[in-house]
Amino acid sequence: MGWPYKKLVRPLLFAQDAERAHDFTLKILASASRSKFACDAIGNFFSAPELPVELFGLKFPNPIGLAAGMDKFAAAVPVWEKLGFGFCELGGVTWRAQDGNPQPRMFRAIADEAIVNRMGFNNFGAEVFARKLSNWKKSSRWPSHPIGINLGKSKTTPLEKAAEDYANSFRVLRNLADFFVVNVSSPNTPNLRQLQDKSALDEILAAIQEQNRSRNSEAGIQKPVLVKVAPDLSFEALDEILELASSRQIAGIVATNTTISRPQTSDAASKKIYFETGGLSGKPLRERSTEIIRHIFKQTNGKLPIIGVGGIFSADDAWEKIIAGASLIQIYTGLVFEGPGIAKEITGGLVLRMKTEGMKNLQLLIGSDLKK
Repeated sequence: MGWPYKKLVRPLLFAQDAERAHDFTLKILASASRSKFACDAIGNFFSAPELPVELFGLKFPNPIGLAAGMDKFAAAVPVWEKLGFGFCELGGVTWRAQDGNPQPRMFRAIADEAIVNRMGFNNFGAEVFARKLSNWKKSSRWPSHPIGINLGKSKTTPLEKAAEDYANSFRVLRNLADFFVVNVSSPNTPNLRQLQDKSALDEILAAIQEQNRSRNSEAGIQKPVLVKVAPDLSFEALDEILELASSRQIAGIVATNTTISRPQTSDAASKKIYFETGGLSGKPLRERSTEIIRHIFKQTNGKLPIIGVGGIFSADDAWEKIIAGASLIQIYTGLVFEGPGIAKEITGGLVLRMKTEGMKNLQLLIGSDLKK
């Protein structure tokens, strides 16, 4: 599918405004999600080979996940599994509904295979999102792979009330997903990244875990709660977050969110895009996100699971993240540039390379670059 997508489909999509193309694609996938025939057909074409991973008490059919931001409204929940993803992270979701930042707010740096966005957590709010997920669960369309939800802070909520805001969202959504990601690292909500400060994050996690331990949780099961960090943090700041892992039962780290830094480029069109405010994702982020993963793995002796995100376009990119310490990886910009076959292609590439190198278990690969 790679060549037809890049030569035929992508030029048509890239001729449109980036957000409009995204919304158009999601409408098609949402329609397919409501049809068993369409989902089965997609699965027959794009299903990925088995490469199982067990993490957080969950079983992932393969380590390739869909990153948050692609399906903000739970519009196409059933189709991601059919496209070969081993899990998906929906949202970001905030307690209050919000429109996000003014348009235009998403831009492609095509030559550099990057995207700059300043979406601003546009979503229907946690309660509407919960009803949407409940409807999918009541249908026969709920996927068998793990589902995560990305939680953000409402823009109108002051920082001193952030813990309550996050906890409210978690409370109404906790029985509708398998794991949750606390997003305090988006650059597109004013002052949000201040919540990566140890004391502020500690307060947020304490409020969420109090809800997590509530007797009202489904079957009394506590859900894994992860934290998503920015690539722009210093290692010292990262270490402070890691100090909360035990006291606040952090299940893992998602590394990383988008970056506010900009790469050097010789492409005039990309230079223009890089003047736009917002977070940058895609290939220019690959190296820094891998550095963050490697640091976290080393500092925690590999005991704190990591989901690696940033610049993953190929099996080689995924391999790099895994040997640096990532147990799972997620795709966003790679899907935009490489097309719907990316999860199948990356999983297949990992399986082939593991066979070539005599590696029978993916677990042995995780952090192997640091074990030499």
